[in-house]
Order: sequence, then C-alpha cells, then structure tokens
Amino acid sequence: MDLKVKLYLVDEEGEKFMGIGVMWLLEELSRCGSLRQAAYNMDISYSKALLMINRLEKHLGKSVIERKKGGQDRGGAVLSTFGKRFVNLYNSFQDEAKKRTEEPFREFVRSLDILLEDGDE
Repeated sequence: MDLKVKLYLVDEEGEKFMGIGVMWLLEELSRCGSLRQAAYNMDISYSKALLMINRLEKHLGKSVIERKKGGQDRGGAVLSTFGKRFVNLYNSFQDEAKKRTEEPFREFVRSLDILLEDGDE
C-alpha cells in the first residue's frame, strides 16, 4: 500500500486554479518555449492550456508567462521572472507538504495492520 497526495490551490468558491497539471504545463512551456507546443506535447488543446494559464494568472494577480508576438521566430512564450520563482516556490511547498504526510501514513499502516490481524469480522 502506498499514499498518493494531490495538492491544489483553490479560490474562495473551491475552484481549482493550481495543481500538478498546471505545474506540468508550466514546466513543459519552460522546456519548449511555446504554450501551443507545450499543449501539443501534453496532448491537451491550446485553448485548455491557455485557460489554465489565464486562470492561474487571474488568481495570482501576476503574469507567470511572457508572451512573444510573431515575427521571424514565430512568437512563443517563456516563464516570467515571477513565473520561475512561483514554480520553484510551489515545488518546494509541494515537496514539503508530501514529506509531512509520510509519518502519519506509516502510523496509519501500522494501525491498519494491527486492525487486520485482530481478526474481528
């Protein structure tokens, strides 16, 4: 048995605006330099990727990506300075939060093993 922890940031209405999917999108965008290419690589529509980024930026009140208009390089996008710092901060938070679940989970498993061995039906 193992534990899978999923963390999301939600707004006042409980709507998700940040989670692992958005993080993967930001990381893929950073890798390939294009929101359209990042969406394609992740097998999601460009409109969905754009919605994810717009929702995140709306809730944070800051741009996480810098968009480049067409021209010879045909546009693209990169993480803004804020976006890079946000990704690092969110990854640190996520890693720490997951680590803090390890001991309670081990205790749960120990207690469950005892309960299962107890033999009560």
